[in-house]
Order: sequence, then structure tokens, then C-alpha cells
Amino acid sequence: MDNEENKNAEKDSNNKTEEYSYRPDDYKLNSVNWLSDIPDTGNETDIVEIRFKNTRKAFFRNVNNLRLKEGDVVAVEASPGHDIGRVSMTGRLALIKMKQLKVVPSPEDIKKIYRKAKTVDLEKWEDARKQEVPTMLRARTLAKELNLNMKIGDVEYQGDKTKAIFYYIADERVDFRQLIKVLAENFRVRIEMRQIGARQEAGRIGGVGSCGRELCCASYLTNFVSVTTAYARCQELSLNPQKLAGQCGKLKCCLNFELDSYVDRQKNFPPKETLETEEGKAYFSKIEIFKDLYWYSFDRDNLSNPVAVPVSRVKEVLQMNRKGKKPVKLIDHGYENIDADTFTDVLGSESLTRFDKNKKRKKNKKKNIRKRKGKRPDKNDRK
Repeated sequence: MDNEENKNAEKDSNNKTEEYSYRPDDYKLNSVNWLSDIPDTGNETDIVEIRFKNTRKAFFRNVNNLRLKEGDVVAVEASPGHDIGRVSMTGRLALIKMKQLKVVPSPEDIKKIYRKAKTVDLEKWEDARKQEVPTMLRARTLAKELNLNMKIGDVEYQGDKTKAIFYYIADERVDFRQLIKVLAENFRVRIEMRQIGARQEAGRIGGVGSCGRELCCASYLTNFVSVTTAYARCQELSLNPQKLAGQCGKLKCCLNFELDSYVDRQKNFPPKETLETEEGKAYFSKIEIFKDLYWYSFDRDNLSNPVAVPVSRVKEVLQMNRKGKKPVKLIDHGYENIDADTFTDVLGSESLTRFDKNKKRKKNKKKNIRKRKGKRPDKNDRK
């Protein structure tokens, strides 16, 4: 009996460790150890990157020389008490990343890693995580009762369940001193308020963008650069706020990704002016930057049947117009064979109801079958 009880206890402990095992898909801002295949040089560092809830990360020192690997759950120094997190990066790569983020504090300022988390630490941590959503909903109600113009977007409990961090969004300065007192009375923990922006909130909540991939702010993007509508104009995008705005309500961060390529490509492009020819005035319609094509139309009100004109030809016509001359045609003999996409309606030839079932055909089939067999059609068929 004692052996069976011991085996059952071992199974329960194994199941508990499996619950807390590292699963990369469950956490945001995953790190990739691209130095894993390179042998150590012997000058290893004790800096370790620890991942907490959502996008919160911090660097700690492994003062006890623990054998840590990616995914280990550890207890780290906090103020006050201790916190629980997972190891996301160790060794030289953690030191390189700390320098890239321009986080170079003195060794005394970096907090320490106490130990690998024990079963008691994991159980308390799991209980604290279960209370985060009810705490957030209750905190929103309390903030509304106090008429505070703020939105509490997330709550994170410390690993030892002695402190709670409330992340909030506010357009203006908020006096939440009374709210802190009310929260402390309700939840009996130390309260810390942290203001975040709309982009940080989207990164913490996560989601899927219009491109079908995980949000950049939740997967890898840590530094947020300001985005303006001038970036969209430079890339010839329509200024549609529904298409340009992300889930945070701000302009998409991906407008920055290819901006340099568009700027470099358009350095030698001519201005988008009206061209004068003997055929008439050609009005600018649109531009294809990476094909070096300008599209012009002779009808100013209706930009239909546009003509593709190479950039080199546009420069020639503009130089002639500035000298008071007009070319005979907009497209000369040397520019007739142009690899340009025509304006075609892709879905125009396809019907939106082409997959719908045709009920009339079934009725007609039944009538024809009964006529062949010499049977009279039913009343339903007659209708």
C-alpha cells in the first residue's frame, strides 16, 4: 500500500510539473537563441533574461551559479518579497540583448535570482494568476464608481501574491490616490499603478492582424516608433483609416518596415505634374514605384483608360514642356512595349452566387423522370 501511495504521489507531482512546463506559444516576445550552436569561449556572463506575464521582461543576475536553461521557472528578487518568472535567455545572448536595449545598469542595481521555483512557489503563483481577471473586472467597476477617466487594461499579481500591478490607459492626468486606497482595502495587497499606451495594451492583450499573422507588438516588436500619414502617402496607400489603423486604433507599425525602400526608390522620380501633348493634357492618375511607371489619363474628371508611362519618358516630356514644346504623342515609339499591369476587374467575370444550389433544376429533373416513366406529376410538381 505504501508503495502504491508513493507512486500516486510521484504521478501527481509529475502532472504538476507538466502543467508549469515551458510552452513558447503561450508567451509573447519569444526569444530565439541563435548562438546555441556556437561553443562557449569560457567568458560566460551571469546575466539572465526572465519573462513574466505577457510582454514584461527583465534582466537578473545568477549569483548562485544555478544551472538554468530556457523555460526554467525561477524565483527572483522583487520589492518587496519575490516574484516568479520563466527563463527566456541566458549566456552571451542575454548580455548582447541588454546592450541593444541600452540597459546597462551597475551590477549592484541588477536584482538577483534566488532559486528554482519549488512546488509551494508554483502553487501560490498559480492561485495568484487565477485571481487576475476577477481583480481586473472589479477594479474597473471601482474606477467607474469614482468617476475616473481611465481604463484598466490588465492586472498582474506578483509571484508571492503580495503585490499587484494595475496597467491602465488614460488620455489625461488621473488622480488615482483614492482608487489605490479602495483597491488595497478590497484585495489586501500592495498596489502599483502603471500607465501604458494604446500600443503597449495591444501588445499585452495580443491578437491577429489583418495580414493573418500575430501582432508585431506581441511577437517581437519592443520599441515603438511614431507613425504618421506621410508614410502612407510615400508608399502610395489610400488614406483609409479603417485599413491603416491597427487593433490599437493607431496607425500600423508595419508602415515603417518598407518606408526606406520607397524613399530611396523615389529620389530620382519627377514631380507628379500634368503633361501637355498635342493629343491633349495628360493628368496624373497613380504611380507604380518599383516598376518605374506613372499612369496618366486624358480625362480629368474620369480617370478611366489610363496609360502607363515610364519615368524616363515623363522626364523627357516635362523637359519639353518647360521649354514650351509639346510632344506629338504621350508614348513614343521607343516606349511601346511596357510591362505594365492593366486595370481589370478580377471578380467581374465570376458570379457571387455561382456556388448556390439551384432548386429549380431539381424540380425539373423530377418532372422529366416521371414523364419518362409514364407517371403523372404530383401536385407539388404542378405548382
